[in-house]
Amino acid sequence: MDNKTIRKDFFRYIFANVISSIGVSIYILIDTFFISKGMGSDGLAALNLSLPVFSFLNGFGLMLGMGGGSIFSMMYCRTERSETDKVFTNAFISVGFLSVLFEVAGIFFSEQITHLLGADPAVFALSHDYLKTILLFSPAFLLNNLIVCFLRNDCAPKLAMTGILSGSLANVILDYVFIFTLGMGMKGAALATCIAPFVSLGVMSFHFLTGWNAFTFRLLHPSLSIIKDIVSLGLHAFFTEVSGGVVIFVFNFVIYHLMGNTGIAAYGVIANIAIVFTAVFVGISSGVQPLMCRYHGRSADSSIKYLLRLSVITSVIVAIISYILIYSLTSPIVDVFNSSGESDMRSIAENGLRIYFLFMPFMGVNAIMSVYFSSDEKPHIAQIISLLRGTFLVIPAIFLAYLLHSIGMVWLAVPISELITTVTAFCIYVVRQRKKKTVYQNLSLTNNRELTC
Repeated sequence: MDNKTIRKDFFRYIFANVISSIGVSIYILIDTFFISKGMGSDGLAALNLSLPVFSFLNGFGLMLGMGGGSIFSMMYCRTERSETDKVFTNAFISVGFLSVLFEVAGIFFSEQITHLLGADPAVFALSHDYLKTILLFSPAFLLNNLIVCFLRNDCAPKLAMTGILSGSLANVILDYVFIFTLGMGMKGAALATCIAPFVSLGVMSFHFLTGWNAFTFRLLHPSLSIIKDIVSLGLHAFFTEVSGGVVIFVFNFVIYHLMGNTGIAAYGVIANIAIVFTAVFVGISSGVQPLMCRYHGRSADSSIKYLLRLSVITSVIVAIISYILIYSLTSPIVDVFNSSGESDMRSIAENGLRIYFLFMPFMGVNAIMSVYFSSDEKPHIAQIISLLRGTFLVIPAIFLAYLLHSIGMVWLAVPISELITTVTAFCIYVVRQRKKKTVYQNLSLTNNRELTC
C-alpha cells in the first residue's frame, strides 16, 4: 500500500481516537473542576486519593479491549466470523468476572481500601463517598472500554469517538446538577462520572442495531487459551494504566509526608491535567494499533515501519506544542482549580506543572513502541516497556526524592523514568531490526545457492 493511503488512514484513525481518549480523561478532569469549586482543596485531595482505583478499572478494561481488539483485527480478513465472535465473547466473559470482583470490593471492602489509599480523617468521608460509588458502577466502565476498543478495530472509530464524547457531555451536565443544584457533594460527582459510560454505551449500541458489526456475543464455553492470548496482547495497556495508579498512590504518600494535604491537592491538579495530555498519546498509540495489526496480518513490513515513523514524529510534535502551552499558561491553569485562592497550593502546583510535564515527548514514544511490539506479536517486550516506565524506574526515583526531602526531585521522577525507557525501547528496536536484516540476508544467500545448484 502506498504511503499516501497509509498516512490518510493514520490521521483518520488517530483523530477519532485522540478525541475519544480525551473524552474518557475528561470524566476525571470535569470532576476535578467542579469538586474544586464545590469542596475546595479537601475535595481535590480526596479525589486524587481515589484515582488509583480508577486506573485499575481502566487498566483491566483496556487490557481486555486492546488485547481482544488486536486479535480481532489480525483475524478480520482471514478467518470465519465465528472465530472473531469467540474472541469478543471471551473478552466479554472476562469483563463479567472482573465486574464481580470489583462489586464485592465496593460492597464489603470500600472503607479498608480508602484507608489503604492514605486518606486521613480530614478527607476520609469525601474519599470514601467517591470511591465506593465508582466501585459499585465498575461493570459500566469495564464494558465501555471493551466496546470502544472493539469498535475501533471494527472500522468504526468515529462512532466510538461519538459515544465517548456523549458520555463526557452528560458528565458535565450531571456534575453541575448533582453537586450544585442538588448539593450531593462527592457522591454527586462520582454518580455523574458513573452515569457517563451508560450514555456512551447507548450511543455505541447503534453499531450492533444497524448490523455493521463484525463481532457479537455468542453463548459459548469460556476458552482459557483465547483469554490467555487476549490478556497477553493487552497486558501492556494494563501495566500502563495501573502503573499510573500506583505512581499516583506513591506520589500521594511521599507528597503528604513532605507537604501534607495542601501538597496532595496541588498534585491532584497536576495529575488530573496530566491524565488529559496522556490521553492524547494514548489516543495516538491506540489509533495506530488497528493499522499496525492489520499490516502485520498481511506481513507488510515496509508499511509498519512507515506507520511507526509517522506515529513517533506526530507524537513528538504534539508533545512539544503541548509543553509550550502548559509552560506559558501555567498560572491560569492552576487558578481554574484553585477557587479558594490558596497561595501555597498555587506555588506548589505551578512549579510542579513546569517540571513534571517534561515527560510528554518520551511518554508518547513509549506508548507507541509498546503498541508496535504488541502488534508484532512480541507482548513481552511491550510489557517490559510498560513496567520500566510505570513502576521499575519511577517508584525508586520518587522514594529517592523522599529520602532527599526534595519536592523538585519528586516532579522529575516521571520525566527521567520516561527518558530512560525511551532509550531502552529504541535500543531493543535497533537490535531486533539488525537481527531481522541478518535473517533475511542469510535466507537470500541460501535461496541463491539453491538456484545456482
